[in-house]
Amino acid sequence: MATNSSTSKVVHRKNGKTSVTSSSPKENGSTRQESNHTELHSRDTVQWARDVERIKMEVIEQMKVQMSEVLDKALTDSLRSLSQSTQWDINGNTHSHTDEKARRHRMEDGKVFVARRSILDELFEISHVRTIYHMFIAALFLFIISTLAVDYIDQGRLVLDFDLFFYAFGQLGTVVWAWFIMFTYTLLGPYHVLSQWADLYHRSSWNMSVSVATAVILLVAQMCVLGYFPVFVVVHYQLPPASRFIVILEQIRFLMKSYSFIRETVVAVVREKTAKGESCRFPTLSNYLYFLFCPTLIYREAYPRNPYIRWNYVWRNFAKILGSLFYLYFILVRLCIPVFMNESNRPFSTRTLVLAIFHSTLPGMLMLLLGFFAFLHCWLNAFAEMLRFADRMFYKDWWNSTSFANYYRTWNIVVHDWLYYYAYRDFVWLTGHRFRSVATMSVFAVSAFVHEYAFTMGFGFFYPVMFVLFAVIGGVFNFTLNDKRKGPMWNVIMWTCLFIGQGVQVCLYCLEWYAQVHCPRTGTGFWELVTPRSWTCNL
Repeated sequence: MATNSSTSKVVHRKNGKTSVTSSSPKENGSTRQESNHTELHSRDTVQWARDVERIKMEVIEQMKVQMSEVLDKALTDSLRSLSQSTQWDINGNTHSHTDEKARRHRMEDGKVFVARRSILDELFEISHVRTIYHMFIAALFLFIISTLAVDYIDQGRLVLDFDLFFYAFGQLGTVVWAWFIMFTYTLLGPYHVLSQWADLYHRSSWNMSVSVATAVILLVAQMCVLGYFPVFVVVHYQLPPASRFIVILEQIRFLMKSYSFIRETVVAVVREKTAKGESCRFPTLSNYLYFLFCPTLIYREAYPRNPYIRWNYVWRNFAKILGSLFYLYFILVRLCIPVFMNESNRPFSTRTLVLAIFHSTLPGMLMLLLGFFAFLHCWLNAFAEMLRFADRMFYKDWWNSTSFANYYRTWNIVVHDWLYYYAYRDFVWLTGHRFRSVATMSVFAVSAFVHEYAFTMGFGFFYPVMFVLFAVIGGVFNFTLNDKRKGPMWNVIMWTCLFIGQGVQVCLYCLEWYAQVHCPRTGTGFWELVTPRSWTCNL
């Protein structure tokens, strides 16, 4: 092969023959352009890779800064909580192991409120979780469409009445004035009685007599206004179910709120050191009024507050509550009433009961989820937002529980805190930090009794399904399916038990409701009132 300045020759050998091909200057120029283009493209690729690397480093630095701020805030809140719970130990003189164990249960240690969001608000920002929420909305639309279709087939026209709603929420006027009386007493009664007691406690030498007299007055007033009065209203005016539940649940809420205020205020007044003849510091009425409406049952003179109110968030939560009520209506109309109305015409048998229980598992579980979402999330968050209440931990991730012990702790944080600080810990403190198992069972018994009381007064008949499921079976599960149970299988077992438990409740209460309708009581004796009619009613 030979080359010169103007041409280049390439020797090709094929089948024993030799050929010479010349490359023109035009082709050389094209080759050089392609080489330059490739080189430029390489330089652009390298520069692009450097830019991506630089942007990545900037994003990582920003994330580090944000994570550092979040961790600093969490660490600050934890240190504040720790300092408040162990502040008394700084000036203490004992450091024994026994005292260390006792400090965790001293009465001055209490709940610490911090600003935090509800878990569902955080989860709904994830598109995958939000899709599950959309699936429940789609199911509501299916209920509406199926109801309209059935009504059109049966009656030849579209019917969408809500007679069940109007019946269940009847006599709301009576509910309003009864609630106003309970609220007025809860606001003014305990507050003024305690303020007079606090003023006399440090001034009078008869502080024990004053304390006993105050306790008697408060006990009588609480029993009359928040004990007897709501029961009288429900029974005397024969309120329908939803109106009954409003009065009874508000009665329970006012009792728990007033007890928390009395419990916290009395301890603070007794421990306060004042000069002789001086009055002690007492909470303001505005603080107590705020506590009566904020979504917590633990009284504090101050809570963490948000800087502003998001009214759109409030209206969205109220709209979700209304949607949940419609959801409940269609569940009752499509899945419960047709089935149990027919069951009431059949003889009571084991087969009928078992089939009805398993049929009730789906509507029962939907009712549980609706009650959780409508009340523990939407209702409490709406009032928290209107009052700028910043601590939104009304529940935890109970759906991930692998034990019933954890489920009971995380399902309803608002009530759990009250039971833990005022029932369990006070019981343990009074018994010298002994009998913890007895304290746990006592809390279960109290909670089960209150649940059964609410259901009995709400439905208008006594059928201790809730008490047995809560106090007996729930207590056994609390000790057997405890926190030692880990793994996905235990979560499956927990959900299975929840499905069955909700099916039992819905089935037995529905059967008893229609038995009460078809076989009304003929007497007012004790056994007549406490014996379920579904056991003897055969049409």
